[in-house]
Amino acid sequence: MNVKARAELEGITPYALGRSIEEIKEQYGIKTVRKLSDNENVYGTSPKVQKAIMQASANLALYPDGMTSGIIEKLSVHYQLDQKHLLVSNGSEEIIRLLTRAYIDKNDDAVMAEVTFPRYKTNVMIEGGRAVTIPMIDGRHDLKKMLEAISEKTKMVFVCNPNNPTGTIVAKQELLEFFGNVPSNVLIIMDEAYFEYADSEEYLDTMPLLKQYENLVILRTFSKIYGLASLRVGYGIMHEDVAKELHKVRDVFNVNQLAQAAAMAALEDQSFVQDCSAKNSAERDFLKGKFKELEIDSFPSQSNFLFAFTNRPIIQTLTENGVLVRQMQLSGYKEAFRITLGSREDHEFILRIVSQLFHERAV
Repeated sequence: MNVKARAELEGITPYALGRSIEEIKEQYGIKTVRKLSDNENVYGTSPKVQKAIMQASANLALYPDGMTSGIIEKLSVHYQLDQKHLLVSNGSEEIIRLLTRAYIDKNDDAVMAEVTFPRYKTNVMIEGGRAVTIPMIDGRHDLKKMLEAISEKTKMVFVCNPNNPTGTIVAKQELLEFFGNVPSNVLIIMDEAYFEYADSEEYLDTMPLLKQYENLVILRTFSKIYGLASLRVGYGIMHEDVAKELHKVRDVFNVNQLAQAAAMAALEDQSFVQDCSAKNSAERDFLKGKFKELEIDSFPSQSNFLFAFTNRPIIQTLTENGVLVRQMQLSGYKEAFRITLGSREDHEFILRIVSQLFHERAV
């Protein structure tokens, strides 16, 4: 090919996507597949969403609200926050792209954990910046080392809390001290996609800190606990000056009309959110405990998934039985994987498969 792409794209690989459910069914001759690889809400979405989508579908010939004013108004009420601090996006990942597009120049640095959401690194590299990755401690961000890595070239630092893919959180006091030591000319990007799942007393709600730290940007989403992953709606909470810069580089109609209607309806049904969170907590404790009995360990999670690891090969057997997980790498372990928390029936099915596998190998 004679037409060369930008040099910044060298070394960047597309985001890895797993095989489709239909491919798995055909390959292994099975009828049921439990997709527990993408951190989707296994309980679906609020019943109010379907009704809202049907009503909005009457106006498909019209462009959507380019300023997403309806969602912003509802988020403003929900959080008791001025609308000027809110920006709605095509998934929270879009805001990551907008932040790097607006603030990263060539040779700028962005600090992040070594094992975290890979799109931080990718978007920094696309803009010609350098991703400075810091090794983790037992699946957790090493905020001390991340702070030490901040230099005159640093434009932003990413903290995923709870972290994807490990599910861990940063302790409240540790995070507060980190905020107090990050220079004011460095953006602190708090990716809180799994915010609604966290129930630990050590989890810090960063929203009250917006007035104190003008360089704080909080990312949240409707893709996870609200169950709208297919519609791609996220949002950022930030100082109005940052929001103004991001509006300059975002697409005009970045959130489609059906997605906006669904998000507004989903936000109104907080009882659904609370129910999903409660079920998730119960299943998280259940599966983690049962895995432990089978010598499958996992990091302490505050999300809707577990990062599990073992020295026994089990991923292929799970796949053959229609259980899809995300394979990971962890030094010292033969098998490491991220598994989305399912229903009790899902978990009992998985445990039967694994127990039988281990018993057969023991014999």
